[in-house]
Amino acid sequence: MRDRDDDTSTTITRRGALKCLGAWSGASILWSVAGGIPRALGMANDAKVARAAAGQFTFAQISDTHIGFSKEANPDVIGTLRRAIVDINAARPAFVVHTGDITHLSKPAEFDQAAEVLQELAVDRIHYVPGEHDALDNGLSGYLQRHGQATGGRPYYSFEDRGIHFLGLSNVANFTPGSMPTLGDEQLAWLESDLKSVSASTPIVVLAHIPLWTVYEPWGWGTADAPRALASLRRFGSVTVLNGHVHQVMQKVEGHVAFHTAMSTAFPQPAPGTAAEPGPKKVPADELGKVLGTRRISVVRGSHPLAVVDRPLV
Repeated sequence: MRDRDDDTSTTITRRGALKCLGAWSGASILWSVAGGIPRALGMANDAKVARAAAGQFTFAQISDTHIGFSKEANPDVIGTLRRAIVDINAARPAFVVHTGDITHLSKPAEFDQAAEVLQELAVDRIHYVPGEHDALDNGLSGYLQRHGQATGGRPYYSFEDRGIHFLGLSNVANFTPGSMPTLGDEQLAWLESDLKSVSASTPIVVLAHIPLWTVYEPWGWGTADAPRALASLRRFGSVTVLNGHVHQVMQKVEGHVAFHTAMSTAFPQPAPGTAAEPGPKKVPADELGKVLGTRRISVVRGSHPLAVVDRPLV
């Protein structure tokens, strides 16, 4: 993903971005699990969503915060992230998952600032996976220094919560713009080993930054060896894959696997193939809330269609 400054469309000033904060929730997604099936309730700032979540096991997804970004697509990424945090705290999820690109250039100061702001989340824990922007400065060393202590110094891990097996994967270590990255043989072998002792009836939730299905190969929006990972997941009755990277909501169902991408809290990106290349998309300030619309998704088993309701933030 590249930063582009040659776009002649209407841009947003810092003051304009601040004016939009009342309408722009920051695109955090609240997930509920009922009967072992995760489903997206909607945006965390929705009062109806908060009521629906009461008494249920919920967790929130946030992605692509890009701390350190300050160009015209959004000159105040801290402000929009803080708006998302307010919404998440109001929904009271059990925990938060961050699906990558915590920082924009993986600088130590950006990781420090991200940690400081994300401490405002009123949750016991945040589960991270790295994005390619978190691996620009000395690979994943900066990311692992902050988030690798609980995972044995690896960027991939698993944990159990309320009968659900969560997998955090890394598919950004060998990222090259315009080409499909990989998980790699070592991680795929670990994945197969990790799942051996997990019952096929256990719901699985997979976290990764770049989608595990091919959204748009010319832009590298997919993972080249994802079929090997999905083969290890084939025996499970419920698999939900949560990604970031593309800065827009998309979904796909293949058998028992439901794929979902998330919006960014920092800036939108163009739809696949609608621009010369991916990158921050500049929009008029009064259109920002419409571009960052919400999507409520009900995830069901098998090949049944998803129940989807699209809503703009404004």
